Amino acid sequence: MVVKIIIIGAGVGGTAAAARLSKKGFQVEIYEKNAYNGGRCSLIYQNGHRFDQGPSLYLMPKIFEEIFEDLGEDIKNHIDLLKCPSNYSVHFHDGETFELTTDISKLSRSLEKYEGYGESTLINFLRYLKETHVHYQRSVKVALKTDFQHWYDFFNPKFLPDVIQLHLLDTVYNRVCKYFKSDYMRKAFSFQTMYLGMSPYDGLAAYSLLQYTEIAEGIWYPKGGFHKVLESLENIAVQHGAKFNYNADVQEIIVDDKGVAKGIKMVNGDVVNSDIVICNADLVYAYNKLLPKTSYADKLGKKELTSSSISFYWSMKTIVSQLKVHNIFLAEKYKESFDQIFKDHTLPDEPSFYVNVPSRIDPTAAPEGKDTIVVLVPVGHISNVPNIDFDQHVKTAREHVIDTIEKRLKISNFRSMIDHEIVNDPRTWQNNFNLWKGSILGLSHSLFQVLWFRPSMKCKIFENLYFVGASVQPGTGVPIVLCGTKLLEKQLCDRFLDSKVTKSSWSMCVSFLIGIIVLLIFCTLF
Repeated sequence: MVVKIIIIGAGVGGTAAAARLSKKGFQVEIYEKNAYNGGRCSLIYQNGHRFDQGPSLYLMPKIFEEIFEDLGEDIKNHIDLLKCPSNYSVHFHDGETFELTTDISKLSRSLEKYEGYGESTLINFLRYLKETHVHYQRSVKVALKTDFQHWYDFFNPKFLPDVIQLHLLDTVYNRVCKYFKSDYMRKAFSFQTMYLGMSPYDGLAAYSLLQYTEIAEGIWYPKGGFHKVLESLENIAVQHGAKFNYNADVQEIIVDDKGVAKGIKMVNGDVVNSDIVICNADLVYAYNKLLPKTSYADKLGKKELTSSSISFYWSMKTIVSQLKVHNIFLAEKYKESFDQIFKDHTLPDEPSFYVNVPSRIDPTAAPEGKDTIVVLVPVGHISNVPNIDFDQHVKTAREHVIDTIEKRLKISNFRSMIDHEIVNDPRTWQNNFNLWKGSILGLSHSLFQVLWFRPSMKCKIFENLYFVGASVQPGTGVPIVLCGTKLLEKQLCDRFLDSKVTKSSWSMCVSFLIGIIVLLIFCTLF
C-alpha cells in the first residue's frame, strides 16, 4: 500500500521533505498558498533586478551537498556556486572598517590593527577558532543530526562529553570577550547571532559555529539567487512523482474525533484526504490557526520569538562601487540596540543593519551598469507594546540607512541613486508568509527552546501529523531546516518502510532509566 502524504507549504522544509519522501516511494502532494515556492527563500523581480527576499548567505555548504547526495544527485549538476572573495566589510560608527575573510594571513594582519601587534593576537584568534570549530562539530552531531523524540534521549549519557563542550550556559558575546579585547572585534565576531534572529548577549555560546563556518568554509552564493536551491529540490521531487499545487491556501488541518489528522480543507472548500499530514507552515501559526484549539497552542503563542526585519529592496540607477557583496553597519551603542529589539520589541534608536549586493558577485542580479541592493534592518516582532507605528519605523529606518551609508562610505548622493523601492516589514512577513507576529525566524533558540525542549517534528497531540521548518527540531536557518528533513524522513521510513529498526521494549526501558539518573544529576548541578 502506498502511503499518501500531504505537505502544507513549499518552503525550504516542505520542498526538501517532498524530494526526500517522494524518492522513498511515498505519494506526496504539496499545497502552497502563494504562487511560488521557497517562502522566505523566494525571489522578487523588478525591471531586470532580482532580489533574494530572505536568506542571501549560503553557509555550511557540506549540509547542502549532503541532501543532494542523499537524493542520488551531485549538487554541482544543479547549482553553480560562487565563492565570495571576502566575507564582509564591517563598518563601525566612527568610520573604522574591518574585513572578515577566509584568508587567515590577511585576517591576522587586520586583527593586529585593533588587537595589537603582539604574538598574543594571533594565538588568541587561533584559540577562538579552535573553540568555534568544536562548537561547529559537536553542534552538528548533537543538535542537527540527533532526533530527540523523547526526553530521555536528551539526557542520554553518550551526549554528555559533547554537551559540556558546547558552553550551553554561556553566551556568544561572553565567549568572544575571552579571546578579543577590543570593542571593535567583540562586535565583529558576535553580530552573527542575528542570522538566528537573536542577540549575541542572549544567544547560546554554541552558535559561534556560525563564525567558524564563515572563516573555515567561506560564504557562497548560488548563481541565479538563493532560490536556485529550492528550484533544484522541487525539480527532483517532481521527477520522483511529487505534485506541487500553488495558489492553494489551506484553511484547516482536518482532525477526526479520535484526534487523528486525516487531511486538509482548502479556503475554497475543497477537502483533500491523506494518510499523513506534514505542516511546513509556521508552527505557532499552525497550532493557533489550522488546528483545533488546545492549551498547547496558547502556550506556544507566548513563547520567545526571534526578531523581525524591515527589509528594503532597492533597484539602483548605477553601480555603487563602495559596497561589497556583504556589508555590515554596526551601531555605536551595540548592546542597547539589541535590547531595544528583543526587550522593547521596537526599532532601535541607532539600528545596526546588513546590506547585500548580489550583483557584485552575480551580474545576472541586475541590468548592466546597475546594482541590486537588499538592506535588512532588524526590528522587534509585532507585540502588545502600545503605540508601535510600523509606517513610521519604515521611514525612520530608511533615513537612518541612507544617512549612515552616505556618512561612512563618503557617498554624497546615495539617496538619488535609488530608482525603485520595495519594502517588507513585520506586517508583510505576517500577512504574506503566515509568520507568527512577523517573526522572521520563528521560535528563538534560548536554552529551553533547543534540542529536546524545542517542539518535536512528530506532533504529540494529534496522530499522523508532523511538522518541519524553523520552529521545530532541530531549529531555524536553511541548512538546519534541511537537516530536519533528514530526521523527518527517517521517522517516516522507520514507521512505514522498515519495521526492523523499531526499538525493543527492553532497550527503551534501559534508555528511560538511564535518562532519569542523568536528569537527577543535571537538576542537582544546575
